[in-house]
Amino acid sequence: MPLVLLCGLPGSGKSRRAEELRTALVAEGERRAFVVSEADVAGGRAALRAAAERLLNQRDVVIVDAGSELKSFRYELYCLSKHAGTTHCLVLCPGGGALPDRPPLEPPDSQNRWDWPLFLAPEDPAEPLPLPEIRAALLERRPPPPNQSTRSQPLQAAGFLHQLDRLTQEVLAAVMAAQRDGAQAGQFIPVAVDGLAGGGREPPGLLLNRPVSLAELSRLRRQFLSYAKMHPGEGEQNLPQLGGMFLQYLSQNLQ
Repeated sequence: MPLVLLCGLPGSGKSRRAEELRTALVAEGERRAFVVSEADVAGGRAALRAAAERLLNQRDVVIVDAGSELKSFRYELYCLSKHAGTTHCLVLCPGGGALPDRPPLEPPDSQNRWDWPLFLAPEDPAEPLPLPEIRAALLERRPPPPNQSTRSQPLQAAGFLHQLDRLTQEVLAAVMAAQRDGAQAGQFIPVAVDGLAGGGREPPGLLLNRPVSLAELSRLRRQFLSYAKMHPGEGEQNLPQLGGMFLQYLSQNLQ
């Protein structure tokens, strides 16, 4: 279940290179290959990550053609592949240009484990990708072993997950209530929930950049709970800290 991430600015040819790679791998007849594209997945980085995770299996190749400007997203996908016990690689497409509504490209660095192995697509679109080298990196290399941060583990305290479930539900209820009471885009929504810690001296809350639905909030909540299961803390004493992390998670994924 190798994972390939296409990296580059809009207009750099990532989608064309993703299809070129998919076609080449499928033509070998050994395995299927799927492309997860930003054009086909609505919901931002979290939805792209979830779509890639759903496609990971014991045999197929997953090619992610989106959201690669930020090194934080590239690291998240690296952790996905490491947790799954599979290989991954990065293909950088030169050219293109930044758009006002897109983040600037944080260039990959092959010295970072999440940006390695790194392959450069030819600038001339008529030239093919280095397919033999990419295939060897994906299918002939031993995957890195899962470590403590990527190995799925049970939460240590018996009632901890139940308390976190209650806390995140109350956060969602507070956000929806604030919207019903007239909270506008760009307004900071204080979240007064027992057991919730804010960041520094600021009260716990959420800066809402746009109206959000309960369905979208619930989806993000489920993803955060899955993350919490994979990263157990020290027990109930970390509940306020995880509550603050949940607010940060919502803020980052509701842009």
